[in-house]
Amino acid sequence: MLPHPHATNPGQESVWDYPRPPRVEAEPRPIEIILGGELIASTSRAWRVLETSHPPVYYIPRQDVTPGALELVLGASSFCEWKGRAVYYDVLGGGERRPRAAWSYPDPTELAGKLDGALAFYAGHMDRCTVGGEVVTPQPGGFYGGWITSWVSGPFKGEPGSWGW
Repeated sequence: MLPHPHATNPGQESVWDYPRPPRVEAEPRPIEIILGGELIASTSRAWRVLETSHPPVYYIPRQDVTPGALELVLGASSFCEWKGRAVYYDVLGGGERRPRAAWSYPDPTELAGKLDGALAFYAGHMDRCTVGGEVVTPQPGGFYGGWITSWVSGPFKGEPGSWGW
């Protein structure tokens, strides 16, 4: 059973107002990703994907990721009906390695064409991820990669009892 859409506070977005299929939109707030005490990505040119019941997933242009911070995992992929086939990367920073902690769509669908070559990161695998200076909370569940900030409200897909949403 789907939850009743959550009421929002002023300045918040409810993830239940996000569309399905998802929408890709520009994210101008600065984003930083830290691993092993090292800045591995920094941008003000990100995209965010908004999909019903999910906090936004942020995609960083490849050129805004520190060279050497990504290592393609051969044979690791998944498929999204809206975005296409994803490939996965180990993320390296400050002497740390986080397996399959980032992904990208090398040949995205038309709907997700803006994401071509951009990378998303699992916030829970990094030391810290920020949007607009705010430290994010990872979306619940091991598969989803959304970033929860104070300006989004749930309940969120991935929380206990949400498997059938």
